[in-house]
This record gives sequence, C-alpha cells and structure tokens, in this order.
Amino acid sequence: MSAQKVIICKDLKAELSDFLESVKYDKLFVLTDTNTLELCFPLLKGVPQLQDAPVITVDAGDTNKNIEQVSSIWMRLCNEGASRNSLLLNVGGGMITDMGGFVAATFKRGIYSVNIPTTLMASVDAAVGGKTGINFNGLKNEIGSFYPPLCVLIDSAFLRTLDRDNLLSGYAEMIKHALISNMEAYAAVLSFDLDNVDYALLNKMVAQSVAVKERIVEEDPKEQGIRKALNLGHTVGHAYESLSFRKGRPILHGHAVAAGLISELYLSYKTCGFPMEKLSQVVYYLKTYYPSFSFECNDYEALYELMTHDKKNEGGIINFTLLSNVGVVKINQSVTKEKVLESFDFYRESFGV
Repeated sequence: MSAQKVIICKDLKAELSDFLESVKYDKLFVLTDTNTLELCFPLLKGVPQLQDAPVITVDAGDTNKNIEQVSSIWMRLCNEGASRNSLLLNVGGGMITDMGGFVAATFKRGIYSVNIPTTLMASVDAAVGGKTGINFNGLKNEIGSFYPPLCVLIDSAFLRTLDRDNLLSGYAEMIKHALISNMEAYAAVLSFDLDNVDYALLNKMVAQSVAVKERIVEEDPKEQGIRKALNLGHTVGHAYESLSFRKGRPILHGHAVAAGLISELYLSYKTCGFPMEKLSQVVYYLKTYYPSFSFECNDYEALYELMTHDKKNEGGIINFTLLSNVGVVKINQSVTKEKVLESFDFYRESFGV
C-alpha cells in the first residue's frame, strides 16, 4: 500500500487544480454534506476540473454515516456513468472522508479518491491514514476498509468556518498526537489558548500533528503494531461516544476522545506508571475548555460491554494503548474490569458529574 500524498496548502485552488492535472481519470465526482456544500465548497469555485463535476450531497452529521447513504451514493455514481477510472473528491469533515473513502474502496472494487478535509478533526485524523468506514448496528465504524486516498489537501482557511464544538473536537486528536509524540509537542498543545485562536499558529501545529500520524501510518499501514499508538483515548472514547448516541444526546467524536483520554491516562497511571503530575495537567487543560460528558454508575456495564466490541480486541480481551510517559507508548495492554470501571469513576470525579 503506497503512502498517500499530503499537501499543506498555501493556495488550495491552484494546488488542487495542479494535482488533478497530474492524475489520469475519466470522470470526477464531488461528495459533500449539507454543511460543506454551503460553507466550504464555494471556496473551490473556479477550479476548472470541477466546473461540470456532478456534486453528490448527503445530510450532515455522524448519524448519517450509514449503509443507506452509501447505497444512495453508489446509485448516483452508477446512474451517472462512473467507471473504475473515475475519481471521487471528498469535501468535508471526518464523516464525509470516512464514508467517501469507503464508497471509493467498494464501488467497482475501487475508484480513485482525494480528500479535502474541512474540519480540524478530519485534517489531523480522519482524512489521513487510509482508514474508511461507516457506522453499523449502533457501533462506530463497524464496517470499513483500509483504502488510502491519492492525496489529502489540507487548508486552514476552512478552520475559520468551524464552530467552537468542532474546533474542540479536532483539537482532542492533536492532544493525543502530542501525548504519543514528545514533550515539545505536549507543551505546545497544552499552552494553546482555545478561547482566542491564533489561526496562523494552529496551521503550523496542524502540519506537525499530521506529520506524527503520517510517520506512524507509513511504518504500519494495516495496524499490526505501532499504529495502535493512534488508539490512545479511543477504546474508552468510542464507548462514551456510542453511549451518547444510545441516550439520544450524541457528542462529537473528539469530545468523546477527550473524555476517553482522561480515563485511559488514569489507566496508564495505574498500570504503566504514567506520571500523576502530567495526568493532572491534561485533566486541568481539558476541564478548562471541554464540556463534561455526564453518565451514571448504572451505565458502567453498558460502557464495558460496548468496549468488548472494539475492533482492536483479540480473543475477547480488550486491548488498550497506554503510556508510561509522554512519547512512551505501550500497545496491547490488558486491564482488569475493576480498573476499567475505576477509570469511569476517575473521569466523573475529575469533571464533577
């Protein structure tokens, strides 16, 4: 599997046009959602290759990342003459890049795709690394494939279109990347002022964050080993996220990851000796900017059960990615159920819920 090309753009329209010029394809299709069609697609106006391209638009929101929507996109591609040599340009957040990537992977056994992430989350996480997927049977990204796009074009101009919740959502993944990286990155993310965003600085930090993920994905494209480092915060985080959907008050993926980081850094402290001082720093930063996720003691069993469905588990054992310090990753860690439940307590106590 070849590594995808990632371009941190200075002039998105020119760089997209140049890239499309360099690729041989017979027909180009654009996938957006209702939000990105209105807020982001206009920023691509004037790119000659997009002039007559059919635009396929789906309803925004992760609850729409499902097989029904995929089927409707397949239908449009089919009815409008897409072939194995066609190209799907995914313009949107993680929901669009995940689902568009899955459509590209499966339509006629694989067509070309290019991602233009429009959220911070998609820029630093979903659009990079070749994981595609949709939600199924109440479980997050249960169906999917590894299918890298030809190229990811990242432009921080889109970040100015984001509301605060989505900015925070993506930033949680940047905190995770820093935690698995080094002290310099860790210090930078925990000193960034999310109330007064410096977009020029954020753009530089996004480039560094993407580089962390790129380096790991290149080393381990199919998640056999070190790529599992990217799962920090996600085993508990996905359970929090799934529970929020069950309760009918869905939280954004990155907000769930932020909550998951607190629980999993607690497990890191308990089982791998992660320093309490750093755990407290992360908790303090997240409490400053992130809303709490409230759940009760009687949700613990449901949360634990959700974690048993995690794709990274082996032989029925829940597999955690933990840290013994910033940048010192311990993959495939198993933890007793008792400690997992304690980590839920720790989150609730830290946030006072």
